[in-house]
Amino acid sequence: MPYLSIGQLERLISVPASTLRFWEKTVPFLTPMRSKSGRRTYSLSEAALIARLKHLALDRKFGLRQAQQLLEFELLYGDQDMRAQINALRDEILLLVLDCEKWQEEFEEIRAAISSGKEFFNGSENQALDGIH
Repeated sequence: MPYLSIGQLERLISVPASTLRFWEKTVPFLTPMRSKSGRRTYSLSEAALIARLKHLALDRKFGLRQAQQLLEFELLYGDQDMRAQINALRDEILLLVLDCEKWQEEFEEIRAAISSGKEFFNGSENQALDGIH
C-alpha cells in the first residue's frame, strides 16, 4: 500500500502542512509513521481519517475538538460493515487520484520534451508512425 508524504497529503486534501502538524499534536489518534530520515508518512487510511477530520472541523465548522469527538464516535459506534465498504472504495479513489498526479507529471514532461524539439521516439517507432501521417 502506498504512503503519502506530508506534501502529498497537503495537496490531496487542501490543508497546509503546518495545520497537519498541529492536528498531529492535538488529536491523539493522528500518529503518522516516520521514515528512517524522520519524515512523516501517511497511509491511505490515515489520509482518509484526516480528510474526514477536515470535513467536520473546517467544512462543517464544528471546530477541532468537537470534530475529534464526532470522529471518535463514528469510529467506535458506526456500522462496521458499511464502514469497511466505504473504506475500500475510498482507498481505490485515493489510489486513482495519486495515479492521476503521476500521469499529469509524465504528461508535463512529454509536453516539455516536445516543446523543446527533443526526439521523443527512437527510429523504429518513427518509421512505424510514418504510415499514420
